[in-house]
Order: sequence, then C-alpha cells, then structure tokens
Amino acid sequence: MNIEEIAKLMVAKGKGILAADESTGTMEKRLKSVNVECTEKNRLHFRETLFSSNSMKTSISGVILFDETLRQTSSNGVPIPDLIKKSGSIPGIKVDKGAKPLAGSEQEKVTEGLDGLRERMEEYYKLGARFAKWRAVYSISSKNPTEKCIKSNAHALARYAAIVQEAKMVPIVEPELLMDGDHSIDKCYDVTSKILAECYKELTIHSVNLKGTVLKPNMILPGKNCKQKASTEEIAKKTLECLKKNMPSEVPGVAFLSGGQSEVEATKNLNEINKINDTSFNFTFSYGRALQQSALKTWAKSMTDTAKIQKVFDHRAKMNSASTEAKWDEKLEQNFAA
Repeated sequence: MNIEEIAKLMVAKGKGILAADESTGTMEKRLKSVNVECTEKNRLHFRETLFSSNSMKTSISGVILFDETLRQTSSNGVPIPDLIKKSGSIPGIKVDKGAKPLAGSEQEKVTEGLDGLRERMEEYYKLGARFAKWRAVYSISSKNPTEKCIKSNAHALARYAAIVQEAKMVPIVEPELLMDGDHSIDKCYDVTSKILAECYKELTIHSVNLKGTVLKPNMILPGKNCKQKASTEEIAKKTLECLKKNMPSEVPGVAFLSGGQSEVEATKNLNEINKINDTSFNFTFSYGRALQQSALKTWAKSMTDTAKIQKVFDHRAKMNSASTEAKWDEKLEQNFAA
C-alpha cells in the first residue's frame, strides 16, 4: 500500500485515530490522576485493554503509539503493532522529542527531534509503523505567537514530513494552537489561519506529497477563559471556513485533536462540522483524552474487569464514529451509555 492509500484509510468515514502516544511523563500524570502507579506493566495493561476492544475493528482506523509501546508485546505474546493490525487498524508512531523553549522568544516553544529521525524512521517501519506524528504547539497572548515561532515550527514540521515520506510512511502534520487564554473565537480563527498558511507554504517548499499527509489541527474555539462562549454551530462554521481557506485540495482529510474539550464536546463539535461539510475533505478524529478518559477511570477502579473497561471505551469510539458521518445525537449518546 502506498502513502496516498494509507492516508485515505486513516481518514475514512466511520473511523478515526486513537492517540495513545502519551510519553511516560504524560502517562504518569494521567495515572496519578486516577491513583494508579505509573509502571511499564500498568501502562501496557491499560493500552492493551483498549487495543483488544471490539471498536478497534469498527471505529478505529489507526493508533498513534509512543516508542515504548511500539516495542512491547501483549500478554498473549503478540507484538503490539501486530495486535493493532489484526483488528484492521494501522499502527503509527509519535516521532517528535517534545516542545522546547524557542531561543530569543518569550514563553514560546519549538518542537525538536529532527536529529537522527531518518534512522529512527527506518527502524519504526521495520517494527510495523506506517504513519508518524509530530506536534507543534502555539500559544496566544498579546505578543504571541510571533512570526518567528510560526515560521520555526512550520519549517520543522515540513522537514519531518519529508523524511517520513522518504521512509514510505504518512506524516500527520499537527500544528496545535492551545486553548489556554481569554482570546475570542475570531482571534483563534485568525491565528490558526496564519499557522496553517505557513505550514502549507513550507510543506510545498520541501516537496511533500500532500495526498500522502493527514492534517491534525485544533478546532476554532474561544480560549478557555474567554467570557464569550461559542455555540456548536459557530465553532463548526468557523472551523470549516478556516480549513477551506487554508488547506490545499490535495490533502485527503483532517483528524482533529480534542485539545482540552470534554469527551462529549469533542464528539458534538465534530458531528456539527460534518453536518455542514460541503468540501471533498473527510473530517474525522485523532483523540487522546476525549477517547480514553472515561475508560481510564473505569480501568483504575476495576483493572481486571476487561469487559467493563472495553464497554466504556467502545461507547466513546462508537459516538465519535457516528460523528464522522454526522449521525451522532444526544439520544444516541444516552442509548449507548445505558
């Protein structure tokens, strides 16, 4: 399968991507929040429980893994990438080394990890990964994001994408504008537009085949502390407008990040975007917390009750699957929860 075919499968209607690529540090925070010790055994147990669920076959197109998980073996002796492939899902890998302070800039960050990436991609391909992810983060304030931050991250994303495609894998391009702050939805629209425009300018300069990429952006939302809240309809309308304006037609689709939204908010907003989608783009999800949070809480209380944990995860996966086809509603949410 070539990268264009893989990219299409990743954003196929009715399915989305499970972001299970939390670093050990992030997993420590997540497990601590549910009073579970962050050991390698516990990290693997939780993830394996999700990867063995029924919804992997019906609702999940791909799974983003952390380096540790890609190398692990399930309790049945099956390598984790093979466990994912068995369900018809595609294994992927997070390859960036995290956002580090941008030199000469106030509180801004640039993502690192390009050193040795070509060699790592060769190894990840052999281990079974067929797509990769690199996240750039931007924050809004009266001064930020600066042009330097926007350009530095776009350049790194483009270099990463070119190396990933060279390794015959699909790059997920993830420029995330954080929800932190009191900015309006219009400010989010304007800044996201600038970020996307610069990203696609750099991707073109680096000869990246856009048909073999997936975009993972933020939705257009007001800041967490903004007094003026936005309706689901407004969020969907502005998100669609922003992508139509800034995303080249060759890109097969978008897998939105949930970025601070609650589980139901992330589902509801995606559903609304698909209701009004009048483009050739497929809009799906690439959620971490918004797919896993309820399952994590259930797992922490009853680790050995696999069926119960998987039922909770399957519910969220089904809800998000429905939202990719604009088939989700409150009634469906309650029916599945029953």
